Amino acid sequence: MNDNNGLESEFDLDPNVSYLNHAAVSPWPLQAARAVADFAAENARIGAQYYPAWIETETQLRDNLARLINAPSPDDIALVKNTSEALSFVAYGLDWQNGDEIIISDQEFPSNRIVWESLADKGVIVREVALSTGSDSEDAIITAMSPRTRLLAISSVQYGTGYRIDIAKLGQACRSRDVLFCVDAIQSIGALPLDVQAMQIDFTMADGHKWLLGPEGLGVFYVRPELRNQLKLSEYGWHMIEKRGDFSQRDWTIANSAVRFECGSPNMLAAHALEASTALLLRVGIDQVSALIQSKVNYLAAQLKTIAGVELLSSRDPSRSSGILTFRVKGQDSQALYMALMKANVVCACRGGGVRFSPHYYTPESALDLAISRLKSCLE
Repeated sequence: MNDNNGLESEFDLDPNVSYLNHAAVSPWPLQAARAVADFAAENARIGAQYYPAWIETETQLRDNLARLINAPSPDDIALVKNTSEALSFVAYGLDWQNGDEIIISDQEFPSNRIVWESLADKGVIVREVALSTGSDSEDAIITAMSPRTRLLAISSVQYGTGYRIDIAKLGQACRSRDVLFCVDAIQSIGALPLDVQAMQIDFTMADGHKWLLGPEGLGVFYVRPELRNQLKLSEYGWHMIEKRGDFSQRDWTIANSAVRFECGSPNMLAAHALEASTALLLRVGIDQVSALIQSKVNYLAAQLKTIAGVELLSSRDPSRSSGILTFRVKGQDSQALYMALMKANVVCACRGGGVRFSPHYYTPESALDLAISRLKSCLE
């Protein structure tokens, strides 16, 4: 593996820690930490004297996010609190009819299930489609669509095993059937290429604290411009209107851009951090980021296969793999093994029926070797 263009120096993790939990919460790059420290120091020294400069940072963040997903314009980017909020904007923005169907998979994170199930009192039916480990998952989803299907909501990458869906194929199927396509991209934006235009995605969202290497409390929400007016708003305030700087206006109109989904004051602290993190990802290049992540996952998979009793639960098909590698060990309780690894400073998760490793592009080989070594020690 190469030196990641020298950008390992943007991270300063404790060398005694193997951090393999980017699918949960990521460490910040140093430039994000510096951005927050500088922002805090400025606040302590002069308050909001240079607020217009803060707006410039927020504007640049929208541009960064638009570039990462190939949105038509930064105006199509809303800055939201989290993925669940964005999903709720879709769920409670559409005009549902009794008997409308929503299709989801049987492996979704609760955020992408609960919000749709909450529409039951409107007569909306949620249908779960089982994902296989073969090549027919998309066909099963498409076959499940009926004349009553109104929306398909699916994660681009499943959080448990890292199973990657062919979003482009599903996007084409939805568009040809006039089915709305909602993609929870929290496990792919920042780790894998995602093109909302080429993949014909209507709605997508992601938190900033996973593969985007930013803080919790700030995420991205994209709505296809042609559909923006179809989402009824449930939150109102000074920030989501046109001419929002004119506080004396009595007649107001909803912002034409995606800012309409941001009812109040922005999270400027998080915006400074996420702008720095996304700028770093763009500087490395998302194709390079993705290739490096895959090389780390492949390395881990090869090392895990040398350990007796290890079963990989994540697909090794290159078209299905992601930054997530989940495994279990015969005769071992996965929860207990996860806790032992955490105690040994291997930061990971217990998901998808096993232990989940999720390195990022910058993760050094030494950290991967440390995780394997300590895993072996836990199994002795």
